[in-house]
Amino acid sequence: MSFDLKNRKCFVCPPKFKNRMLMMLCGVTAQGMGLSLLRAINLGTDPCSCLTQGVTNFVPLSFGTCQLLCHLVTFVFVIKCDLGMIGFGTIGNMCFLGYISDFFRWIWSVLLPVGFFEVTRNRYILLLPSLAVFLLGAAAYMCAGLGSSPYDALPFILSKSVKKVSFKIVRMLWDISFMAAGFLLGGDVGIVTILVAFFLGPIITWMQKKLEVLIA
Repeated sequence: MSFDLKNRKCFVCPPKFKNRMLMMLCGVTAQGMGLSLLRAINLGTDPCSCLTQGVTNFVPLSFGTCQLLCHLVTFVFVIKCDLGMIGFGTIGNMCFLGYISDFFRWIWSVLLPVGFFEVTRNRYILLLPSLAVFLLGAAAYMCAGLGSSPYDALPFILSKSVKKVSFKIVRMLWDISFMAAGFLLGGDVGIVTILVAFFLGPIITWMQKKLEVLIA
């Protein structure tokens, strides 16, 4: 359920709300676990996390806290421009993804031997599984249809304002901007960053068809 503060309207929950909530929660958890591995193998992350990593180089805060603060900045613009983009998925991704990632980083430090992620062979063996978990988690949370993170919502809002430019171009420029800013701040840019840009869209489309039976 979400609220339109301007018109004071309450929007009814979508069909199979419980299924959607479970899908969103599982998706954000899987995405956070995948992100923890991507951060550990140091072969690049998604553009948003890349910027967050850059910010952590300049402030004495955890990755999760920095990501939340970065999201809060963009969240202000989402609230101002389009409240319809906000939902439980927005809060789940914005508030918890970074902390879930930090939690799993701690789990790996307890379960795996010291220096495990510094071995080149281990890093490349984990590359595709880590990326797959991250992408599938991101796709599940988005397919739940309970709102988008501020990072994902703003490209949609911008594309509505710049009608002469396609959404794909707007999203690409958005990702490149965050990636460039993250790189300048010392964030992790690598092969994963490129793979996320190319494969997230197709995976979301594929998962949406598979999960329709659960949320339709």
